[in-house]
Amino acid sequence: MSEMAGLKPEHFLWEMRGRVAVIRLNRPERKNPLTFESYAELRDCFRALAGAADVDVVVLASNGGNFCSGGDVHDIIGPLVGKPMAELLAFTRMTGDLVKAMLTCGKPVIAAVDGVAVGAGAILAMAADLRLATPEAKCAFLFTRVGLAGCDMGACAMLPRIIGQGRAAELLYTGRVMSAAEGERWGFWNALHPAEALEAEAMALAARLAAGPVFAHGVTKTQLLQEWDMGLLAAVEAEAQAQAICMQTQDFERAYRAFVAKEKPVFRGN
Repeated sequence: MSEMAGLKPEHFLWEMRGRVAVIRLNRPERKNPLTFESYAELRDCFRALAGAADVDVVVLASNGGNFCSGGDVHDIIGPLVGKPMAELLAFTRMTGDLVKAMLTCGKPVIAAVDGVAVGAGAILAMAADLRLATPEAKCAFLFTRVGLAGCDMGACAMLPRIIGQGRAAELLYTGRVMSAAEGERWGFWNALHPAEALEAEAMALAARLAAGPVFAHGVTKTQLLQEWDMGLLAAVEAEAQAQAICMQTQDFERAYRAFVAKEKPVFRGN
């Protein structure tokens, strides 16, 4: 296990609030687009989080009133035009590796979305475990608007499971904006909060998760991922094994003893 409190990234902002890591892109003047470098550094960060002993929850926050405007038109889209297939595939695999790293980091990830979350920004929100937004938030999987397919970074696999096949198909074919009200109604956003309260609400949720049985939270995240392609009987058996593992933790015993004593349990993640 390693510690990440001293992380000093070059292409995004990093902050530790207790055992909650806060990440935000740092180009607010352009609505926080991604670059080749920030994609790679975020991928490496989430990979490292899998072994981080001092982080229990991650918040992907907005900056300057926006979350992420997707891949930078000048720094990414322009340079990709005319590249050979091998280089294009290396890039698209790298972007997919960021999503894989978020899914396998072992920590709950909360997206707090203000303003725009479009293109790859919408994917970052989608790949989070929990998603909060403001009523003004605009989310769009706009890949078709630049002549690409909607099947980017796992969108065709993940989005239908969140909002349903028909709704996902509409957004991925048209690239239109999903309003915050639609997103909440469809289950994409867990909750909407005013802009001035959004980050506080995200941090309160993160603190609640960090105060819980974080080893067990990691197991929950693993099962949510692995059971996507399991049959029902295999999933029930996998959960039986996972829960038996959690029953060996001291947190399980702490919860029992606290219940008997009519006290609130204090979890320690072991």
